[in-house]
Amino acid sequence: MSPLKQNLADTIIKSMKAREIERVKVLRNVQAVIKQIEVDRRVELDDADVLEVLQKQLKQRHESLTIFTENDRDDLAAKEQFEINIINEFMPKQMDDIELAALVNAEIAEQGAKSMRDMGSVMSVLKTKTAGRADPAIISKLVRKALQP
Repeated sequence: MSPLKQNLADTIIKSMKAREIERVKVLRNVQAVIKQIEVDRRVELDDADVLEVLQKQLKQRHESLTIFTENDRDDLAAKEQFEINIINEFMPKQMDDIELAALVNAEIAEQGAKSMRDMGSVMSVLKTKTAGRADPAIISKLVRKALQP
């Protein structure tokens, strides 16, 4: 079992003992999504795959949070924010904008990327280097901006 999945399981047990029912619900939901993917693919997910699942879960909740906030559903927005906070506990420290921009520029220079045709190769390397520590959409914007004439 990957360390991240083990950490998730241990946290569920601790939360159950502390009788944090809402927290347990969120963690079990995430664990169920991970297990469902493992069953569907017939493989055991490693930490990188689990991080990818967590990122998707966060993205879904951020989208819901935005919708609920726009429609003045503060009760549902608070629930989504609670779930986001719990899932974020399992995510690695996020890279700040300066650090991310420096990494993007370094990778572009290293590959000698000159135009938008090179964006795919730059993105594939950056996606691996920043797994779970940066939003791929933000990375894409930075790469696109750097490669634009």
